[in-house]
Amino acid sequence: MKASPSTRRAVFADRDGTIIEDHQYTADPDRVSLIPGAADALLRLRELGFALVIVTNQSGIGRGLYTPADYHRVAAEVARQLAHAGVIMDGTYFCPDGPGGDPHTTCRKPSPVMYRRAAADLGLETAGSYYVGDKRSDVLPARTLGGTGILVRTGHGAGEEDRVGGETHVVDDLAAAAALIERLEGGAAAPAIPFVDPLPGHG
Repeated sequence: MKASPSTRRAVFADRDGTIIEDHQYTADPDRVSLIPGAADALLRLRELGFALVIVTNQSGIGRGLYTPADYHRVAAEVARQLAHAGVIMDGTYFCPDGPGGDPHTTCRKPSPVMYRRAAADLGLETAGSYYVGDKRSDVLPARTLGGTGILVRTGHGAGEEDRVGGETHVVDDLAAAAALIERLEGGAAAPAIPFVDPLPGHG
């Protein structure tokens, strides 16, 4: 079952450790490298009818480790490499907040702020969308917004597996996540996940 154009859903994907290799506060475009299979996975998800949205915590800005201009240079290189592989993302959203802020106002994942902003900007349904990443904070928004969380074992994911609940799927990488989503879309719709207050993320 493909996503309906009138109620378009998304795959909200983390960036570092999910789409590109995580080099811990990546501020140099020369260090950007796609995780093997990630671009093909995004292409498959596009074929299934999903919007593709990057949602990324960039606490290095809030920590003073790099500037917003550094972030944008890296983001441009990510977009260039994805475009070279035939992938154009529908949107990219980042949060510069460091840890320790007010969990009710921060955009920092697992806050739903960036996801709701993307939904408003792009005309998306957050309910029934997929939330994919290598940290607990990447998948917790699925609980708040009524979607399905998928933890990948790339990046920090292997160490996060014991920290996610049983309602979160765990797979090896983004390619495996795309295959799982295709299977889920071919059968019954994924059940809605009840609301649970998210905890502050890390990154």
